[in-house]
Amino acid sequence: MSATDEMQESTDEASLQLDADGNLRHLLTLKGLDKALLTDILDDAEGYLTTPGSLPARSQSLAGRTVANLFFEPSTRTRASFDLAGKRLGADVLNLDVNTSSRKKGESILDTIYTLEAMQVDVMVVRDASAGVPANIARNVQEHVSILNAGEAEVSHPTQGLLDLLTIRQHKQHFENLTIAIVGDIRHSRVAMSASHGLATLGVGELRLISPPSLAPDEESLPGSVILDNLEEGLAGADVVMALRIQRERIGNLEGIPAIDQYFANFGISEERLKNAAPDVIVMHPGPMNRGIEIESVVADGSSSVITQQVTNGVAVRMAVLDRVSRIMATR
Repeated sequence: MSATDEMQESTDEASLQLDADGNLRHLLTLKGLDKALLTDILDDAEGYLTTPGSLPARSQSLAGRTVANLFFEPSTRTRASFDLAGKRLGADVLNLDVNTSSRKKGESILDTIYTLEAMQVDVMVVRDASAGVPANIARNVQEHVSILNAGEAEVSHPTQGLLDLLTIRQHKQHFENLTIAIVGDIRHSRVAMSASHGLATLGVGELRLISPPSLAPDEESLPGSVILDNLEEGLAGADVVMALRIQRERIGNLEGIPAIDQYFANFGISEERLKNAAPDVIVMHPGPMNRGIEIESVVADGSSSVITQQVTNGVAVRMAVLDRVSRIMATR
């Protein structure tokens, strides 16, 4: 696919997400969504957060609605948080087991979708290893159905991007003067893509993408970012550091990929290396973590870590997104 075709496809996906009145109908990508909408979603998510030890926030905004989680790739955090989010909003939640689904028997993804539509499913949360699947489904569902992208190949993971933005905002408040470093397998990371798109929209001061050359992104895919292969340079003065694992399941040929010891020696986030960052740096990781490879345990569990807060924010963000698409369901 040419750069022009990719740009056109991205534009089509962005426009597909909104209804005629500019309301969110599907969430497929953060690219193309404006600052006001992203900020509104983050504000809504904060309303679903409660103090540790207290009962979680609940509402009945999805009462009578059905949410189906269609995870055609393994997931722990994202699937569990969408499950909890739907239930805490009063929805009936259906979790489709990929190992027993008819897709394993050769059924097309759209036939699976049409079957679920016939069962009066209102929201479908989709994770798939192939690029373009969520958007293709969104183009083919009935008017009353919403599609939420729960992770798409190496392309996009919008709710992860939103929860990362929320976590940063809670600690740093404003994005304009921040230096944010994302470290690891940028080329194959949908987390890095969505976070980068969201940060650009919210006006981040400087975004540094740090990785071995074999795992670096194409410059045109994330314009405005600083691409580096030196960790010390990348961490210097950083306000936020996000570590990523190597996406080995997405890499066809592992030639040129650093060995574990070599990777940690050059790109692992250690307590010593973190001294180069800002004194009040926060450390993030989308999970699952490989301790001793991309991040040292003392850092993951240390005072700068906000990794468990990201998980908490994930449920709140997914509640906010589900609630937002439910608002326009009521008017259809």
